Amino acid sequence: MPHVLCLRPIHPDAIALLRSRPDVTVEVLDPVTPEALDHRIGAAHAITVRLQTIDASLIGKARNLRIVARHGVGYDAVDVAALTARGIPLTVTPDANAVSVAEHALMLMLATARQTVGYHARTRAAQWGFDLPTFDLAGRTVLVIGFGRIGGRVARLCAAFGMTVLVRDPHVPRNTIKGAGFVPADDLDAALAAADIVTLHCPATAETRGMVNEAFLKAAKPGVVLINTARGTLVDEPALAAALAAGHVAGAGIDVFAVEPVQPDNVLLKAPNVVLMPHSAAATAESMRRMAMSCAESILACFDGRLDPHVVVNPEVLRRNA
Repeated sequence: MPHVLCLRPIHPDAIALLRSRPDVTVEVLDPVTPEALDHRIGAAHAITVRLQTIDASLIGKARNLRIVARHGVGYDAVDVAALTARGIPLTVTPDANAVSVAEHALMLMLATARQTVGYHARTRAAQWGFDLPTFDLAGRTVLVIGFGRIGGRVARLCAAFGMTVLVRDPHVPRNTIKGAGFVPADDLDAALAAADIVTLHCPATAETRGMVNEAFLKAAKPGVVLINTARGTLVDEPALAAALAAGHVAGAGIDVFAVEPVQPDNVLLKAPNVVLMPHSAAATAESMRRMAMSCAESILACFDGRLDPHVVVNPEVLRRNA
């Protein structure tokens, strides 16, 4: 009988869906300690993963494993090559959190533009006044880096706010970007020089890790605002902190960090003019349910031999297993 091991709790509706199948057993492991995981992983035919690292060593102990269902879209902590070598699909939830993360990116833009954190602290202290510098989003230029499900939504939301939207994504045809009503940013340096706000919406790959470095920031328009709701490893954090301290970067909205949970010595914690969040962009009630249900549906589809290749990170295993 297939056994599903959930590494940390997921939405009750998803647990109920899995348990509605009489041929499937479900176990929720919480907390996820190395000892408990080592003890239980061998019995698992499927696992749901939120924050846990799934490395080659762990995969090697999972002798019955048939699917890994990632509760989200990022899979930096999963050894995809090791799964592929075993013929095990890794699924993500590509549509479940797009709207939530896109709204979060706009929230960070607005919070930064309107000095929400600073004014909140002053008002709570009964300090009346409005001398902190703020600006409208309308009429500004935003550079959206990454034009996938989330980046596309962010671009549309920015356009609705009356912004000029530049889009940078070498993997998307420029006519697709133009057809959506946006301006393709073929020249990154020129786009950086023009953008008042730069928002990141691309995965962490060998091509993108550390892309926001000293050179990137120097090429940016003085007074630029940086928003990152994608992956912390896209940003050279000391370089960003230095640019914030120098005033070249006027502000930043950061939801993700290179090391998570964020460490007390992270330089961004003491940087000026930043709004910091604990990787919570996708943590709305609606998004958490959608992601959990997507995981459960993928697991049951895998057991039934009808897994949707569009949610599979390594679809070559499906062809191999057919």
